[in-house]
Amino acid sequence: MNSEPMVSHQQSENSQPKKELSPKGVALSEKIIGRIVEVHGPVVDIECLVLPPIHRCLKTYLDHESYVFEVHQHIDEHHLRAIALHSTAGLYRGMDVYDTGCAVSIPVSKKYLGRLVNIFGQPLDGLEPVEPEAYRNIFSDPPPLDITLGPKSILEIGIKVIDLLCPFVKGGKTGLFGGAGVGKTVLMMEFMKAVSLIHHGVSVFAGVGERIREGHELWKEMQKAGVMPQTLMAFGQMDESPGVRFRIGLTALSYAEYFRDSLQTEILFLMDNLFRFVQAGSEVSGLLGRMPAMVGYQPTLLTEVAELQDRIVSTKSGNITAVQAVYVPADDMTDPAVMAILSHLDTVVILSRSQAAKGFYPAIDPLVSTSRIMDKEFLGQRHYAIASEVRKYLSRYKELEDIINLLGMEELSKEDKQIVLRARKIQRYLTQPFFTTASHTGIAGVSVPLADTLDDCEALLNGDYDHLSEDQCYMKGSLKKEFGKK
Repeated sequence: MNSEPMVSHQQSENSQPKKELSPKGVALSEKIIGRIVEVHGPVVDIECLVLPPIHRCLKTYLDHESYVFEVHQHIDEHHLRAIALHSTAGLYRGMDVYDTGCAVSIPVSKKYLGRLVNIFGQPLDGLEPVEPEAYRNIFSDPPPLDITLGPKSILEIGIKVIDLLCPFVKGGKTGLFGGAGVGKTVLMMEFMKAVSLIHHGVSVFAGVGERIREGHELWKEMQKAGVMPQTLMAFGQMDESPGVRFRIGLTALSYAEYFRDSLQTEILFLMDNLFRFVQAGSEVSGLLGRMPAMVGYQPTLLTEVAELQDRIVSTKSGNITAVQAVYVPADDMTDPAVMAILSHLDTVVILSRSQAAKGFYPAIDPLVSTSRIMDKEFLGQRHYAIASEVRKYLSRYKELEDIINLLGMEELSKEDKQIVLRARKIQRYLTQPFFTTASHTGIAGVSVPLADTLDDCEALLNGDYDHLSEDQCYMKGSLKKEFGKK
């Protein structure tokens, strides 16, 4: 069989390697590998003499613009199906397709800090492109087990309710679960601020299926908060191809891995929203003709989530701590996508609509938010004991709420009255003003060290602050610093 690639008659004389046009890509020659035979929305069927491997990056050119495809499926021995990472408007049958010789690769450099980029590492902020130091395959394998590190300590972020009841694992994975409008994005902005100020680390943000309004507001807020110089933001917007929304997380993760290995510092990897990653995978699966599985999700759901999560690891070079916002459809925590994500997490932070309705921000439910390091061996006896006692008081108060609503406080025993009064103060103490919302609320943001949080909670439980009103505990920083002990 002739091993030369097929070419169209019109361009058979131009079968020499084609010079990269735009965007500037990997330093490999591009040779014609086949031609387009069908275009169905973002799905492109390509005829080839020799099939390239799955995930191979292919290109075609129209009016000096490049169109990038990712190989997803081999249909038969001479046809493949690819997903376009651009709009396919203008593409037609018979167009020559070029093989780049590798998977989608992105340019990397330390100078990318402070920049806003797309899936290919091209700037979205209107500034000049960065001169790359190297190129990195977005499908890189996870590091070998012998150089990965397990959790050794908590990552303090200065947010009282999280540091006390559901602490982040340094080098672990945290999920922020909640419906629409309960504060997931605001919390993520505060995490970026905390890592920059407290740990002098680097943040990498992946905007998966972001609305242009949300992306623009987040970018401007990061600039106002002063953390953009230590942050890289990668956006795959809602109006882009499902292939872009499906892979933008890998692009951002590749940058996080590069910064971990080159800067050897604390890396905070944030993704908003992981559910949109699952939705994009479902779209791609449907476009490829796969039969849906559980509740209409793709049959490859568990594998796709695992491929992303298993690369979020810490090594001897540095830590990657991941915080991923997860939209919960209809507030149903038993949704298959939510369950698939839960199995990979070290810390689960549940944002509650009822907490937000009461004005308790951050709207974290302290009774159902958990962390797998909540044990006395990891946290220490004092932290574990105080956290357990706080949960006990809040849980007892929740049990008594119906009685209080029906019969009033007078029907409670003296002991239960004391628990209720202290629990209500603890509820309000666990609220906190944020730096990133100071311009909207008029309340200056605060960061509270874990040691102060433990001292304050211990004092509240012991009754040292019984003389304070509930309002005096609401939206404060450290009570010890503001009031001292009676």
